[in-house]
Amino acid sequence: MITRDNIASHELIGLHAEIVESGNKQIVGVHGKVVDETKFMFTLDTQKGLKRFSKDSASWKFAFNNDEAVLVGAKLTKRSYERMGVKA
Repeated sequence: MITRDNIASHELIGLHAEIVESGNKQIVGVHGKVVDETKFMFTLDTQKGLKRFSKDSASWKFAFNNDEAVLVGAKLTKRSYERMGVKA
């Protein structure tokens, strides 16, 4: 079960995400469903279509199970299976 304490070690694809802080003020507030993830990028399905964002350039708010958590993107710059501790 995903909680605020362990969200970084879970699969993020399928969760709603929003950029809450970034050096690029034009992307703050962009939100959508995470549809793909690489080591350094998230692909969000936004109202304006699929958009790709660098993980480490922002702080991300994820919504799950009627809760929310904000994570610093630099802590997410791993492949999803590496964050989860699964051997490939």
